[in-house]
Amino acid sequence: MENSSYYLPGFHLASLRKKPRSAREKLAEEHARIRHHSLSRLGDSFGSFIPVQELGGDTSGAFSRRRVFSKENTFWAFFSQVLDADGGCQEAVRKVQAVSASRALPKPSTSTSAYCQARSKLSTATLETLLSHTANSLQQRRGDQCWNGHRVVVVDGTGLSMPDTPANQAQWPQPANQKPGCGFPQARVCACFCLHTGALLSHRVGSRKNHELPLLRQQWETFKPGDIFLGDKGFCSFYDVWQFQQRQVDSVITLARRTPVEAAAAVQVLGPDDLLIQWPRPSWHKNLGYSKTQWQAMLPEYLSLRQIKVTVTEPGFRTQSFYLVTTLTDPVRYPANELADLYYQRWDVELFFRDIKTTLGMDILRCRAPAMVTKEILMHLIVYNAIRSLIFDAAREIDHPSRRISFKASLQALRQWEPLLNQPDLKDRELRQRMASLRATIADAITPDRPGRQEPRCVKRRPKPFQLMNRPRHEMKEIQHRNRYRAERP
Repeated sequence: MENSSYYLPGFHLASLRKKPRSAREKLAEEHARIRHHSLSRLGDSFGSFIPVQELGGDTSGAFSRRRVFSKENTFWAFFSQVLDADGGCQEAVRKVQAVSASRALPKPSTSTSAYCQARSKLSTATLETLLSHTANSLQQRRGDQCWNGHRVVVVDGTGLSMPDTPANQAQWPQPANQKPGCGFPQARVCACFCLHTGALLSHRVGSRKNHELPLLRQQWETFKPGDIFLGDKGFCSFYDVWQFQQRQVDSVITLARRTPVEAAAAVQVLGPDDLLIQWPRPSWHKNLGYSKTQWQAMLPEYLSLRQIKVTVTEPGFRTQSFYLVTTLTDPVRYPANELADLYYQRWDVELFFRDIKTTLGMDILRCRAPAMVTKEILMHLIVYNAIRSLIFDAAREIDHPSRRISFKASLQALRQWEPLLNQPDLKDRELRQRMASLRATIADAITPDRPGRQEPRCVKRRPKPFQLMNRPRHEMKEIQHRNRYRAERP
């Protein structure tokens, strides 16, 4: 029989079957399915910044069945919980109830049990994937924002506390000088930020006994060839500077634990207070963080570095001068005053941590189990990057540096716009219009430029006149009961 076959419309010519769907069509179908069952439109608001395919229902396991607190609903409820000023689980459940009522859906129970159980089922790996995606998305939109052709990654550490439970104490013990029951578990977070966008690129969590350097070494893969590592004196380490050099990453750090090299002992004088020096390899001891074999086999005898003395002329600073050490040894391409200004910008990392800890409320965590503490930290960081993306887009529309837009004002705007974005039957065009209005509102919150601003390092607000807990709670109750009994005796 000759080629007299007939084909039905919509079927693939070669196999008489339906044409295979493209990856874009599959993603659009998954997005529509999730949107149909989702109680939040925040996913549509952030577009591809938070990948919708990661929030789809699993084929088996915890989120394989369709429930009110499905994977996507639980994630966005958790996301909204971090956004809220209250930050409690009851607040998140009330919000889900309100959205369900607006869409004529059955009202979920007032109890937080179902939400807390669903939240505990969120995979840590999923949250880490979402956080990594947000960081990569911001870096792709960074464009040509850099310093002398380099991306600057600023690193620092900070401390967190959490509820006093046996599990948290075992993972992140309290200071040894505090009596049991009188303190709180203490964790240390070391994080890498992009200086230009404020995006959190990576982080590691340890106990307060962990130094920041070992936590930084777990994040070496964050750095790419051509980057600049910017850190304070806590990261002044021969081993780490050399390791960054092997990865083609330059370092700009403050000199610490070493005596500054005098001009007479320098290899070359590049300018006033600007020397080309050689750092000798330190003697090995067990507290260095690397083995003696590594010290003998890998570390060179000297590192050729540049030492710059920076004199602080502006009032209000605690120090009058300090020394910078850097692997950027070309004085023509990298003038000393520009390197000093770059290190001055390192203070932005303190502001990034303030945005996360104080503005978003991650300073004192709420979860009572280590696994949930880890997820709570991850969710705070995802929300932080999401707000940074809104700030970056708003700044790009007005052609203004994103670092000058207030993070707190942006968070306040997103809190007030969230009910408008979650309204039922909201058309895509209306959603885009409201998102444009949100970005315009964020762009209006420009912080004033106040160079040389100085404030006294003191606290005006007096603390409440309560005694400190210097004994375990049960002992203090017994003492109070005994004192009350003695006072009531005739």
